[in-house]
Parts: sequence; C-alpha cells; structure tokens
Amino acid sequence: MSFALATVVLDCPDADALAAFYGNLLGWPVTAREEGWVLMRDPRSGVGLAFQSERWYEPPVWPEEPGRPHKMLHLDLRVPDPAEAVRQAVAAGARQAAQQPQEDVRVLFDPAGHPFCVFRE
Repeated sequence: MSFALATVVLDCPDADALAAFYGNLLGWPVTAREEGWVLMRDPRSGVGLAFQSERWYEPPVWPEEPGRPHKMLHLDLRVPDPAEAVRQAVAAGARQAAQQPQEDVRVLFDPAGHPFCVFRE
C-alpha cells in the first residue's frame, strides 16, 4: 500500500470566502463545491486545498499563547519576489504578522486567521 497526499483541508467560518482568497492568490480554479465545502487543485500537480465551513471555528493565535487556539499547520508558498507577494496577499485580504522570525520568510494570516509563509524560490 502506498499513500499520496491529495488535499489539505482548512476549517474556516466561510469556505466560499476563503476559497476565493486562495484562488486569487494561487490562481487555482475551484474543482468541486458543496454547501459549506470548496475544493481547489493545483492545475500543475493535482495536490489540492479544500475549505470547510465550521460554525465553531476560532482562528489560531500565532505565536502560540497558553489557553488560546494553536495553529495545527501552516502553508509555505514559494514565490519569485517575497515583497511583491506580501503586497498582493495583503491586497487580497491577508495581513502581516507582527512578529517575523526569519529575515528571508514573511509570515502572514489569511482572512480566516491561518498563518502562512512566503519565501523566495
């Protein structure tokens, strides 16, 4: 038996809104949609992101703080120009983290509060 990663699923308050954000950022099309759930796949590799609406969703806090929701994972996005990527992500609805732990990596939060990083190719 072999396993292959097909999709990373992000819980969020609004699957359609978060899919629109990542679709804009990554240029990926929506490949499937149901009530409260949206799937997108990278047209070049087939690996996907899905977004699932959860009524109880609370955004993670980063850096982590005791007693607050912790991130379970984050996405690393490879880009040719990190400064331009940050500008485009913020224009699309992301916000920069106050703390930036590495000089060559920028940490941002998507509209649902999930942290993600951009770094040079």
